[in-house]
Amino acid sequence: MFEFMNSMHKLYQKLTNRSYFHFSLVTITFLFLGSGTLMAQEEGEEENDLGTEVVNIVKPYTPTISDAFKVMETPVLNDSVVTQKKEVEYQIFSVPVASTFTPAKGKAETVEKAKPVTVYDSYATLGFGSYTSILAELYSNFEISRTDNAGFYFRHNSSQGDIDGVLLENKFYDTQLDGHYTSRQRYTSYHLEGGIEHEIYNWYGYYNVDPTFIPDPDFINTIDPQQSYYGGYLGGSILVDDSFFEKVSAKLRYTGDAFSSSEFNITASPEFRFPLTDFAISVKGDVDYLTGSFEKSYFSDQGIAYNTLLAGVTPALEYTDEDLSLSIGATLVAGLDLENSASDFYIYPQIQASYRLVDELLIAYGGAEGGLEQNTYYQFKETNPFISPTQGIVPTSNLYEGFAGIKGKLTNSVGYNLRASYGKDENSPFFYSQVPAVGTNLDEGYRYGNSFGIVYDDMNTLSIFGELKVEPNENFSLGITGEFFSYDTESLDEAYNLPMLKASLYSNFEITEKLYGGASLFFVGERESIRFAISPESSIQPEERTLDAYLDANLHLGYRITERLNIFVKGSNLLNDNYEKWDNFPVQGIQGLLGATYKFDW
Repeated sequence: MFEFMNSMHKLYQKLTNRSYFHFSLVTITFLFLGSGTLMAQEEGEEENDLGTEVVNIVKPYTPTISDAFKVMETPVLNDSVVTQKKEVEYQIFSVPVASTFTPAKGKAETVEKAKPVTVYDSYATLGFGSYTSILAELYSNFEISRTDNAGFYFRHNSSQGDIDGVLLENKFYDTQLDGHYTSRQRYTSYHLEGGIEHEIYNWYGYYNVDPTFIPDPDFINTIDPQQSYYGGYLGGSILVDDSFFEKVSAKLRYTGDAFSSSEFNITASPEFRFPLTDFAISVKGDVDYLTGSFEKSYFSDQGIAYNTLLAGVTPALEYTDEDLSLSIGATLVAGLDLENSASDFYIYPQIQASYRLVDELLIAYGGAEGGLEQNTYYQFKETNPFISPTQGIVPTSNLYEGFAGIKGKLTNSVGYNLRASYGKDENSPFFYSQVPAVGTNLDEGYRYGNSFGIVYDDMNTLSIFGELKVEPNENFSLGITGEFFSYDTESLDEAYNLPMLKASLYSNFEITEKLYGGASLFFVGERESIRFAISPESSIQPEERTLDAYLDANLHLGYRITERLNIFVKGSNLLNDNYEKWDNFPVQGIQGLLGATYKFDW
């Protein structure tokens, strides 16, 4: 017993850490009491064996927070020797080291930049070619201020003709001068434009009743087939931002010729737009006034006059979201024939819709449109310069044209468009060849069966159009278009001088940085032509003729000598086909033109 107590005492002395003091004390006490009990039990057993007994613990010990005690974070050392820490002092011992290494200077990596394209404000072109042809152009733009600029454009194209097999003079020239002025203000933009033009053509399609008969050269020399057109225009527009009044445009055009013909055409068109929550209402007005006169009719010296006013308004409801674009409206037009004191009122549909089915890959569109179109002497001579100055001019009513199609991009470089339409027109114009006048009426150069007249008829038209354009990069593009027509006229046997098929192929390409070019092919199918006389006294039977289809091939190449100077060569009608675009009017054969273009700044 005493040996056990000595051992406990030694253990207590070794517990110098106070954090174990309580634990040691409790442990020693427990062991001491246990030992005493064990010794007493052993002595009692020797005296009296009490036997065995089973003690069942009903509830195990469950500690609580109050039973715990906090251990000090920093214990207090109970030691006889306390050693003080020695303060350490640091010192850098620097020794120079000789070195032959020299670091290279940093160099920024260069980025290849494309050479900026220099844009010049002006250019001049001059070219000469076969048939003694001349091409001259001059364009210039002047920056007046940061917001204003002005410019002009001069163009001349002429040829001495010399078409094989043609008896009459067939030279032509076309000269025009245009100018413009533009001012862009903060909320408003202004644009003014004007120009003058002069054209010379010849009615060289002399009609020989008997192809085997050779006309007397002296008689041919008495015919003066030359026609001169001259005219001018003045117009302008005003655009307004952030306003329900969006735009207004107006134009005045004058057209005259060497036979005392005169025509004035005044047009004006204001546009309004009223945005709503999900929709917008647009209103467009149109005023078209036409007045003109011809000194003579084809068979007599009686003059012809026309005076027409068209006034219309087109309201429409518009809706646009991510995929759908829709416009539903109608055009209301009042047509007044002031020369004959007659008037009429028209209503035409104006419906357009497009829906994006598959992003840019497939877009469906369709609609129905119509309108009252003002025919003019200027438009007729632009289409066919060989008409005679003896026309009766009336408007054409496009009752409706319904159309539907799909368009989009097959890839980023391939686009397409397919369209079908069907429409009905009243008073649609057709060109016809006029028979030779007789007697004393052979005093003008257009009365020898060598000019065209205008006849009107109602017509239904079915059209199917297709277009494919390929542009893999900036250096090459290729386009193909084709259109098929089917006509149904009411009084005429055919839709004269209108083809059933038209197609074209065109391409632009860059061969090298300096060499570039382009090519085009135009195909026009067969057309039916007719020659007759519109006269109550005429007993001449109509004579119909089929004009052959033709293919016109063209090519041009250019070379950039410097940034400013280019030279070029152009070839036209390379198949050398003297086809007839109009009845008895063959065109020039193969044509070549060599020229140069110079760019500059004033």
